[in-house]
Amino acid sequence: MGLLRDELLKSIWHAFTALDVDQSGKVSKSQLKVRDNFDILEFNNVCWTLCFKKNINMSHLLISNDDAFKVWCIFNFLSEDRYPLVIITEEIEYFLRKLMEAMGGIWNQERFDDYKLMLNRKQQCLIAWELIELVGMGHFSKGMNRQTLSMGISEVFQELILDVLRQGYMMKKGHKRKNWTERWFVLGPNSMSYYVSEDLTDKKGDILLDRNCCVESLPDKEGKKCLFIVKCSDKSFEISASDKKRKQEWIQAIQTCIQLLRLGLPSPHLEARLRRRELRQKQQAEQGELEERMRLLQIANENKHRQLESMRKKLEEAAATATLEEQRRKQTQTDLQDRYRTDLEREKMVRQQMEEQVAQKSSELEQYLQRVRELEDMYHRLEDALEDERQARQDEEIMRKLQTRLLEEESAKRAELEQIHLQQQRAISQTQAEKQELESERLAKEMALQAAMLQLERLERERHGALEQYEEVRMKLEQAANKTKSWKDKVAKHEGLVRLIQPGDKGPQRMTNWGPAAFTDTELDLRKKSWQERKNHNQSAQ
Repeated sequence: MGLLRDELLKSIWHAFTALDVDQSGKVSKSQLKVRDNFDILEFNNVCWTLCFKKNINMSHLLISNDDAFKVWCIFNFLSEDRYPLVIITEEIEYFLRKLMEAMGGIWNQERFDDYKLMLNRKQQCLIAWELIELVGMGHFSKGMNRQTLSMGISEVFQELILDVLRQGYMMKKGHKRKNWTERWFVLGPNSMSYYVSEDLTDKKGDILLDRNCCVESLPDKEGKKCLFIVKCSDKSFEISASDKKRKQEWIQAIQTCIQLLRLGLPSPHLEARLRRRELRQKQQAEQGELEERMRLLQIANENKHRQLESMRKKLEEAAATATLEEQRRKQTQTDLQDRYRTDLEREKMVRQQMEEQVAQKSSELEQYLQRVRELEDMYHRLEDALEDERQARQDEEIMRKLQTRLLEEESAKRAELEQIHLQQQRAISQTQAEKQELESERLAKEMALQAAMLQLERLERERHGALEQYEEVRMKLEQAANKTKSWKDKVAKHEGLVRLIQPGDKGPQRMTNWGPAAFTDTELDLRKKSWQERKNHNQSAQ
């Protein structure tokens, strides 16, 4: 009754705080009377209705009003027994762990440690509305949808507030018809209720547990497996679980409830909450005792330190008194010596500074001259590289002109060959009477054609040689450009005394026997083949 009274006072405190406009805070605990048929959830709902609208805005939260009410009830259950009501970080972690376990999520200890560190910098605890906002904003349930979050809150609410130790579907044997029916069982600290379905709307009965009850396993019978029986003072209930594992879990859970009733202990969650509070109180007491011991040790240490300091001061005063006369006696003799020594040291220091400055200036001058020599040498090398580059460009221009001339000669020869071929065709078309005369001319022209072909092949070889020379010149030009670029980088590194003018890139121009980009090699081969076929055809016709 005392625990129930304390829990109800927390709900009353929320309601009275919301209604206490003048903040008088006068609420008498003796006016609260608890009846046997008192509905705690209905009473909490009334207090929630009176206070939540004045303290929190639900529009931006991911949870419904009913879920917020359940979080509010869980806060009242886990909060400390002092006013104003707050929940400390250990209980916040306990609740969030329960919630993540109910949602099937993975607990992120690192994220909670960061939040705990931030919370410790403020007030190290939360009020009810801050806890609701923490859960409703989904800070620790990222990736979960609203339905999963709502189901997790409901499961934790049933476990902590409604004292639901276990729930699930099982088969129950009737007392009158002796038939087996599937029911949704909900196990509490002192009763085991069963419903038609898990929505808990149609309750079919209760199995009242007391210290005289017992639960036993039964062998399989009547086609049912995984049987156990709950024996009460007036009735016995035969139940069939879905498998052996669930059967054993239900038997252990019911035995735990009966054992707690026999020992007169509260529900496991209340007992666990009391143990956690006792452990925190014990740790706080040990911490206070340790701090008191440290304070006493520090006081004793300070006393010892003061005593030692007093003795040291007395010894120093005695030594000072003993040496004072000696110092006065020597003071007159040492004044002149100190003054003379100071003058000598000052003069020596000035001379040393002057020598250091002269040495530093000499070193800087030597470094400057060395740098000038390096830059001059680099400049000469750069001029040589530029000269090499200019010579390479001149060689490239000469080779390009030579290649152009060879291509022009090759084009002229090809035109001459075409003309000869046309003349030959016209000669073949003449009369039979002139055939003998033209035959000799044809043979002469064929010889001239062969000589032209030989000359064409020679020109082709010369062209290939010119291309190879052009490639060599181009490679030299690239090497000269790379060398110029390296020297330009070196000069830019040494304070940018010379600015290089870098030539633009020039790609090689494609040249053929018929002029710049006139015919490809494939087209030239096709033309040569066609000409040879026509020549053979004319010879066969003759």
